[in-house]
Amino acid sequence: VQLQASGGGLVQAGGSLRLSCTNSRRTSSNNGVGWFRQATGKEREFVAAISWNGGDTNYAPSVEGRFIISRDRVKNTVYLQMNSLNAEDTAIYYCATARSAAAATSPSLYSYWGQGTQVTVSS
Repeated sequence: VQLQASGGGLVQAGGSLRLSCTNSRRTSSNNGVGWFRQATGKEREFVAAISWNGGDTNYAPSVEGRFIISRDRVKNTVYLQMNSLNAEDTAIYYCATARSAAAATSPSLYSYWGQGTQVTVSS
């Protein structure tokens, strides 16, 4: 599994970004995928997750209603559409592949991690 996260950048508060997580190998296409983030000086936290077929999703309360996770199984890519961004969303965002097909929320349930993409929201 080789995960490549992209789409981060600098955006003003209230703006939007779409992150992409592409698995360059076809392995683990039947696994759940999650997004996590880590702000400077803070622990890594769960953001959103999607099950293997996209039928189940989970979101952290802090992003519920603003972020949307989706996946394109043909392109082997998972997306995180982030809307109404605020300064508290500033962090490095990581995608990861779960050990199971579920939309897992705990980092301990993930086995492969991408390199991260920086999201900075200016207020």
